[in-house]
Amino acid sequence: MSNKGVILTIFSVVSAITVLWLFFPPRISVSGELPSSEEALKRGEYLVVAGGCISCHRGQTEETNESLAGGLGIETEFGTFFAPNITPDATTGIGSWKAQDFVRALKHGRQPSGGFYFPSFPYRAYSKLTDEDLLSMAAYLMSLEPVVMRVSEPNTPPWLARWMVAGWNKLADLSGPPDEIYDDVLVARGAYLARHLGHCGECHTPRNVLGILDYSREFAGAELGDEIIEPIDGAALKEWTTNNFDIFLLLGLKPNGEFVGGDMNEVIEHNTSKLTDGDRDALAAFFTRHNSAGG
Repeated sequence: MSNKGVILTIFSVVSAITVLWLFFPPRISVSGELPSSEEALKRGEYLVVAGGCISCHRGQTEETNESLAGGLGIETEFGTFFAPNITPDATTGIGSWKAQDFVRALKHGRQPSGGFYFPSFPYRAYSKLTDEDLLSMAAYLMSLEPVVMRVSEPNTPPWLARWMVAGWNKLADLSGPPDEIYDDVLVARGAYLARHLGHCGECHTPRNVLGILDYSREFAGAELGDEIIEPIDGAALKEWTTNNFDIFLLLGLKPNGEFVGGDMNEVIEHNTSKLTDGDRDALAAFFTRHNSAGG
C-alpha cells in the first residue's frame, strides 16, 4: 500500500472512531414498563413539583395555562428555545414515550429518535437523578390529561445544528460539577435537590462563551437573556442563617425584609414553597452550611 493509501486508511479509521465516540447511542439500563402504583404516582407528582417543571412547561394560552403543554420561549445568546409539551398527547407531546425514552432524554439529552436535545433542556443536571425518581416522574406525567399543543421549533442561528450538541456534550464533560461526597445526610439531600432535581445552577451559575456552566463559580449569579440572576453562592449568603434560607424558600422573604421578584417569585410560588419541611431544610443546609463553607 502506498503512503497515501496508508494515510487515507488511518484518517478513515480515526474519523470512524471519532464519529462513534460522539454519536454512539447511550446505554440504557432501564427496561420494562413505567411504574403504575399509587405510591409511585404520588412520589412522581411531588418530584415534578420539586423539579419546578411547571415554571418552564406551563401552557401559554388561557386554555392550557394549568397544564404542562409548554410553549414558553427561553431567550439565550444562542437563540430562542421553546419548552415542549410534556403532557401525554401522542402527537404533540410525550404520549408515545416508553421508560427507556425518559431515561434517554433526561439523563442523556437524546430524543426517542436518537437525535440531540439542545441544552436549554437541563438534562446535564438531571443526569444524576436516581432511576426510581426519574421513572416516578415519568409515570406521573403519563397519568396527566393529554393536551394537544404543537410547540414551535427553536429559533436558532443558521450555524447552530442539533448534531453539534454531540461535541458540546464532550466539552461539557471536561468541566463537570464538584465531587459529591458528603458526611452529612441532610447536606447530601440538599445537594441532590439543588444540583440535580431543582437544577438551580442552570440559572444561577455563569457560563463560558460556549454556554457551558463554569463550576469554578458555581451559583455565583448569571445573566439569562435580559435578566440578571442573583448569586446564591457562599459570598452572597454569608450573612444568611439556615432559618433565613428556609423562610426564603417558603415565602420568598429575604433576611433584609424584602420579597424576591422576577422569575424567582414564580419558582417560590410553584416549586420551593410546596417542598416538604425536610427538603427545605436540606436545601437550606446545603446552601448555608456546605456551600457557604466553599464545599
